[in-house]
Amino acid sequence: MAEIDRMLEANEDWARRFPGSKPVRPARAVAVVACMDSRMPLFGLLGLDVGDAHVIRNAGGVITEDTIRSLTISQHLLGTREIVLVHHTECGLQATDDVAFADLVEEATGRRPPWAARTFTDVDDDVRESMRLIQESPYLLSSDVRGTVYGVSDWAVRTTNTPEFRVS
Repeated sequence: MAEIDRMLEANEDWARRFPGSKPVRPARAVAVVACMDSRMPLFGLLGLDVGDAHVIRNAGGVITEDTIRSLTISQHLLGTREIVLVHHTECGLQATDDVAFADLVEEATGRRPPWAARTFTDVDDDVRESMRLIQESPYLLSSDVRGTVYGVSDWAVRTTNTPEFRVS
């Protein structure tokens, strides 16, 4: 059986137990920007339930033009005001660099991507950079952002109330 078929079967069971519709506006007025890493069970590790928050995921949880687009829609149309960044240890984007990744893609497909992978070596620095990009965006109603790093080996989240996350 293909994985998608297993997922569709699981959805049938889940849909039968689903308690009902939720409002389109997130109940906790928060947007989460996180890495797409499959080891990060975001709802559980942040204490979220269906309908609580917007969750925007991409490779590295980096702030891209599309991430800003989604956050802008989230704030202007759907009432979110706080942003939580969830990066993590042992990220796949730390295993390469932008040039090597572009070379790999070009070798495999014959086409070089027009965008950077946005690799990084230091997760704390990348969180600070993501926070800076949000705070400098002219499109957001609120730049109330907290950066965190999730430890994939201990499941703990470090927050921005520690000195290493001060944005200069």
